[in-house]
Amino acid sequence: MRDDIRDDILRRLDGAYRFKQVGDWLRQGTCPQCGKKELYANANAPWVVQCGRANNCGWSAHVKDLYPDAFEKFNERYPATTKDPNATADAYLSFVRGFDITKIRGWYRQGHFKHFRGDRQTATVVFDIDRAAGILMERFVETVRVTDDDGDSEERKANFEGRHKGLWWAPPGMTVEDGDEIWLVEGCLDAIALHLHGIKAAATLSCGNYPDKALEAHKGKDITLVWALDADPAGLHSMRKHVKTARVAGFECKAAIIPQKGRAKTDWNDLHLAGRLEETDVEEYRYQGDLLLAESAKAKGILIWQHTKSTAFAVEFMSRTYWFSIPPAAFSQILEAVKEAGDYDPETGPEYATAVKVADVHQIAACVVKFLYFQKNKQTDESWYYTRVDYANGGKTEKGTFTGAQVACASEFKKRLLSIAPGALYSGNSGQLNWLVGHHLDDIKTVDTVDFIGYSKDHKAYVFNIVAVAGCKVYPINDEDFFEIGKTSVKSLNSSLSLTIGDRSRYQAEWINDVHAAFGAKGLIAVAFFFGSLFAEQIRGLDKSFPFLEIVGEAGSGKSTLIEFLWKLVGRADYEGFDPNKSTLAARARIFSQVANLPICMIESDREDTAKARQFDWDELKTAYNGRASRARGVKNGGNETNEPPFRGSVLISQNAAVNASEAIMQRLIHLNFDTSGHTPQSKIAADRLAAMPVETVSHFLIKATTAEKAALETYRGKAAKYEKALIDLPEIKTIRIAKNHGQLMALVDALADIVSMPSAWRKEAMLALRDAAIERQHAIGADHQIVEEFWEMYDYLGSDTLNHSKNGDLIAINLNHFNKVAIANNQSPPTLTDLKKHLKSCRSHRFIEIKAVNSAIEMRNYESRTVMCWVFDKRGAA
Repeated sequence: MRDDIRDDILRRLDGAYRFKQVGDWLRQGTCPQCGKKELYANANAPWVVQCGRANNCGWSAHVKDLYPDAFEKFNERYPATTKDPNATADAYLSFVRGFDITKIRGWYRQGHFKHFRGDRQTATVVFDIDRAAGILMERFVETVRVTDDDGDSEERKANFEGRHKGLWWAPPGMTVEDGDEIWLVEGCLDAIALHLHGIKAAATLSCGNYPDKALEAHKGKDITLVWALDADPAGLHSMRKHVKTARVAGFECKAAIIPQKGRAKTDWNDLHLAGRLEETDVEEYRYQGDLLLAESAKAKGILIWQHTKSTAFAVEFMSRTYWFSIPPAAFSQILEAVKEAGDYDPETGPEYATAVKVADVHQIAACVVKFLYFQKNKQTDESWYYTRVDYANGGKTEKGTFTGAQVACASEFKKRLLSIAPGALYSGNSGQLNWLVGHHLDDIKTVDTVDFIGYSKDHKAYVFNIVAVAGCKVYPINDEDFFEIGKTSVKSLNSSLSLTIGDRSRYQAEWINDVHAAFGAKGLIAVAFFFGSLFAEQIRGLDKSFPFLEIVGEAGSGKSTLIEFLWKLVGRADYEGFDPNKSTLAARARIFSQVANLPICMIESDREDTAKARQFDWDELKTAYNGRASRARGVKNGGNETNEPPFRGSVLISQNAAVNASEAIMQRLIHLNFDTSGHTPQSKIAADRLAAMPVETVSHFLIKATTAEKAALETYRGKAAKYEKALIDLPEIKTIRIAKNHGQLMALVDALADIVSMPSAWRKEAMLALRDAAIERQHAIGADHQIVEEFWEMYDYLGSDTLNHSKNGDLIAINLNHFNKVAIANNQSPPTLTDLKKHLKSCRSHRFIEIKAVNSAIEMRNYESRTVMCWVFDKRGAA
C-alpha cells in the first residue's frame, strides 16, 4: 500500500476506532458491532479491520468499503504517460487489489474504455486471453454507468471483447505438469491472488463457462482440477455441473469454497487482502468444497465428524435435513474389531471405516429450513424469525416467519412449518430442533422493520413493496425480502397495501397533457398535492404542517376519475378512498397509520342522514395536520405503555358537498370545486384515456418523484415562504394559516413543473387558481355554518313578529322550541335542536349574546305576560 494512502487510512482508523499500535499491528480498537475493544488491523497494510471475537462477533470490514474516497480518482491521480504507459493500471492493482506489481509485470497491460452513453471514461486493466484473436477481458479502474435507449442505466466494472467460451486466462508462463493441482476461479484478479500464494490458478471468466478448449491441451496429464468459483448460488450450481463434466472427460476433481459471512460476497482477492490465504485457511476452504461434492448425507456427515469431532448433528443434503450420529460406545467397540481385523483402507484409516459402519443417518425433515434473520416490531413488541424453506422435490422455496415460541417447541415448530410449506414435515425431536435452531441463531442478522408503506424518517428512505428509494437512488428488494441501503437493513411489515410500480421502459409521460385537458388548472393542483404528499414528512419537518385537500363537486364532474388516476401515479390501481362513516374509530386509526408520505383519501363523508353523519367528527383530523397521532391505544403487555403512532401521510377529502366543520378544520383545507360547466368532447376523451391507462404505464412517476427528492425540496424551500408572503399581502386574506397552506401548494406546483415538464402557461393557471382558492377559503371561514344560515333564512321567512320575543329593538330573542313549532306549522323542515345548539353560538351574522329568560314581547301582543327562555342575538350583526 502506498505510504500516503496508508497514512491517511491509519489516521481515519484511529479517529473512528481508537486503536493502540503495538509493533506492526493496530490493536484494542472498539468494535462497532459488539462494542468490545477487540478490533485489530495490520499497521503496515491495513486492508481489513476485524474483531478478534471470531465466535461471538466476527465483524470485519474492508477499508475500501469504509473509506471508498481514499481509493477513487485513479485516472486523475495516476495518469499514464509515454514513459509509464501502465501507471494507472499499476496503481489500481497495487493500491486497490494489494498486489506486488514487481511479481506480475507482463501479465496485463493498460487499456481505455469509452462508451457514448457512459458517464465517464476510464483506464482499464487488460488481460489478454488470446491476443492474436483479439479475445480479452478488461477490468475498469473506475466504475462506468451506462444508460440504454430506454433510459435504464447499469454500472459496469468490466468489458469483454471476442468470444471466450471454452477458454480460460492463466498467468503468462504458468506450466501445467503431471501431479499439479489447477484451481479454477472466475476472475483474473482471483487467479493472480492465488498464484501469488503458490497456488496455480486459471480464470474461467464467468461461472457458466466450462473451459473445454483450454483443458483439451492437458488431457491425459495426471492433474487435479480444484473448482473454486464464487460461492453464490450460481457459482455453487456451476461447480457441481462442471465437476460432472470434467470427471466424464477424465479429470480428477475437487472443490474449494469460501464461507460467506453477511451479504457482501468475499472472493479470493478479498482473502489475499485480508491475509487469509495461509495453509490453515486453505484447508478450511478445501473442507467446504468437499462438503459441496459429497455424494450422500452419510458421506457428508462423516466429513463433518472428521472435521469437528462432533458425534451428533444435522446434515443438509439435496434439500432434505438428516440427523447424523455416532454412538461413542459402539464406535469404540467396533473400532477395536476393525483394527484387529485390518478391515480398513490405509489411506483413510480405521476410524473412517468404523464411522461408516456405526454412523446412524435418518431424515428429520423433507426440507431445509434456513433462519435468515430476526425482525421485530418495536411498537407492539412482537418479533419473528424470518425463514426460507427449500423443498426436496421440484426445487420449490417458501418463506415465512416463526415466533420465539414456535422455535422453542418441537410440536409448535412442526405445526408452523406445515402451515408455511405444505408437505414439509418435521419428524425430529426437541433436542434435534434445539441443535438446528442454535446452529442458525448463533450469529443471526437483525433487520429493522416499519409497519407502514412509504417514507421512514428514521432510515431516511422510502420503503415500498419491491423497491426502496434513499438518497435519490433506487434499491431493489433482495432475495431475502429486505432492503440493503448502505449499512442499513430494513423492510416493511405492512401486507394490506401493495403498490404496483412500473419500470421506466413502460412509463408514458404524456399523462400530464390529459390531466390538463380533462380538468384544467384544478387537475394540475390535485397532481401537485399528490406529488407533495410524497414529501409530507420532510415538509412537516420544515414547516410543522401539511395542508388538507378538499375536492368537491356535483355528481358527474369527474372527481372519481381524477382521484383514481392520481392513485395510479403512486402505484395503487382501482382505488379511490374509504368512507369514514362506514368504518370504526379503530379501523380509521389503522388506515391512518398504514402509509407514510402517501395520501389518505376519505370519500362520501357527507350524509343526508344526520344520525349517521355524527359517526365521524371532522375534528378527529386536527392533529393529522401537524403529523401527530389521531388516536392512542394501550399496548398489551401488562404495563401502562401506550402506542401513539404519528400521522405520516396527507389528507384528501372527496365528496359532493363541501365540508361543514369547525373553523380550525376549515382553515386547514385547500378547497377545489369541480363542476360540469367546462366539459367538452375533447375533455371527455382525455378523461376516458386517464381512466383506461394501466397503472404500470404511469406508476413509474412514484420513482421519478422520490428520486428527485433533493431537487423538489430545494424548490419548495426556496418558494413556499415567498408565496405565503404574497398571499398574506392580499387585502382579502386575513388568516396566516390559509396563506401558508396555499403557499405550500404553490411551491409544490413549481417543484412538480420541473418533474413533468409543465408549460409555464399551465403553471400560471394553477397559481391563479390557488390564489382564488385562498381568497374563497377566507370568505368561507368568515361565513356562518350551513345550519346557521338555514336557521336565519327560515327565521326571515317566518317573520320576526312571530319569533322574536325581545322588546329591545337591537336584540333578537328566540325560543328554539317555539321556532320549531312555528316552522313545522308552516310546512318547513327546521334543523334538529341538537345541531342548532351546537352551531348557533358561533353565529357571525347575528352575534350570539347569551341564553336567558326573556319577558316575551310576543305574548304581550296577545295581551298575556309570560317569561320565555331564549337564545339572544345582537340584531346588528357580529361585533
